[in-house]
Amino acid sequence: MNDISAPPPVVDRPRREKPAKIRCDACPVLCYIAEGRSGACDRYANVEGVLTRVDPLVILDRTVQAGGEVVSFLDDGREWDGDLVQTPARFVTAVGAGTTYPDYKPAPFIVSSEMDGVDMVTVVTEGIYSYCGVKLKIDTDRHLGHETATVRYKGEAVGHVTTGEYGSQMMSLGGVHHLTGGSKKEGRATCEALLALCNRQPVELSIDDGVSIVVEAGKAPIIDGAREERMRVGCGSAAIGMFAKQWFRHVDEVVVVDDHITGVLSEHQAGKLLDVPPTGIRIKGHKSTPGRYFRVAEPGQGWGGTNITDPLSIIDRFDPKVAQPGLKMLMVSTTGDHSAYFVLDDDLQPVETPMPEPVAASVARVQENCEPALCSVVFIGGAGGSLRAGVTENPVKLTRSVRDTLTHVTSGGAEVYIWPGGGITFMVDVLAMPENSFGYVPTPALVAPIEFTMRLTDYEGLGGHMGHVKRLDEVMGPQANEAGAGGERKRRHGTSAAQWPVQPHRFGWNRE
Repeated sequence: MNDISAPPPVVDRPRREKPAKIRCDACPVLCYIAEGRSGACDRYANVEGVLTRVDPLVILDRTVQAGGEVVSFLDDGREWDGDLVQTPARFVTAVGAGTTYPDYKPAPFIVSSEMDGVDMVTVVTEGIYSYCGVKLKIDTDRHLGHETATVRYKGEAVGHVTTGEYGSQMMSLGGVHHLTGGSKKEGRATCEALLALCNRQPVELSIDDGVSIVVEAGKAPIIDGAREERMRVGCGSAAIGMFAKQWFRHVDEVVVVDDHITGVLSEHQAGKLLDVPPTGIRIKGHKSTPGRYFRVAEPGQGWGGTNITDPLSIIDRFDPKVAQPGLKMLMVSTTGDHSAYFVLDDDLQPVETPMPEPVAASVARVQENCEPALCSVVFIGGAGGSLRAGVTENPVKLTRSVRDTLTHVTSGGAEVYIWPGGGITFMVDVLAMPENSFGYVPTPALVAPIEFTMRLTDYEGLGGHMGHVKRLDEVMGPQANEAGAGGERKRRHGTSAAQWPVQPHRFGWNRE
């Protein structure tokens, strides 16, 4: 009989081994990543136990041709002859380089090369930008939404309409308050919208009490389902000045309808100098200077960015002491998309009449002078202390060096605009950068490339990480495949000499 008080025999069952995980320290999320998997950002992966940057490092290759695609390094139909000598025709961008997080590390690539006889160094890193956003320029006369109106993506507030500029509506999206200051859903939506816009993908936005709009860098905006064709030639007053000579021989009066400044030929200085006689026309709105009227209507989707569909609604009357029956009048919008031709009857009432060919040709000329309507996406970010620490142990020296133009800043090889004042706040046109230059981390924040180029002697003077400087051939060769940096290298063809990221003679670097 078995002793029921005895403990049951221990059975050795083989334990299932969990795949080894490594901890990624490329951003504050600190993912644990199993072998063969990538982290939350899809930028770093566990490759056989080694933390590896997934995306390839992009290297610009200067050629005389324009255009071209990103292709695998030296995979352009030529056999590699083993020549990897440093050359000014190549520039290592920060696209695919990796980050400096947790901030005390030197930049992933500090590359030395010779340019125009000058020993140079380029410090390459991908910055993590919680403080960043995009500025949108949308070429359209149409009213998108009132200034300061909230702009939404998937229902979440991601920015606002800002002050309109000449012929374009403007929006400001992102910023730290939308990325981290609201709900988690708002932060994720903001990051997703910014990432798509910066990587040249279409994004549908809605504006409170305004329109729905699809924005894509370098493409025409789609407003409430309709694709915009052209931006305005100028305000109504400018259009009068541009085309007055072409109009006054064929019509007695021209009114260029515009939400901002409506122009009237007979009253305008251009008309006066051409001896256009008064017509007795009286326009509704606020008269500014002769021939220029403000607020003839409210903003909208109609003529010249106003809310009107009947252009005669902005005319109060014709003065019978001046006007004569048979007077010929053209009314046209600032894009030429709307136009109508009128003749005054015996009661001095404008009657729409078929447009004579010379007048129709002048409307076509207005349209011809309108440029295609496009969306522009400009990334703006601040290069903070953590990023600068990857360049030098004394970050303020880098800021001063940029301010003194001893250090040249690029983003993905593209020229940037550095804002005046403190810090390194820069703007860059995403169309000038390689495709898919941007990534993200789920903090949430965008990841964007930045490069600092200077003379090697200046870098040493900054207290740079001289022990981490590598020659260009080391970075481009097969031996460069190491942890924390993507093993693959890609060249971007077609960067012309005029667009080359760094030209020492422009900055006086080749002078003692």
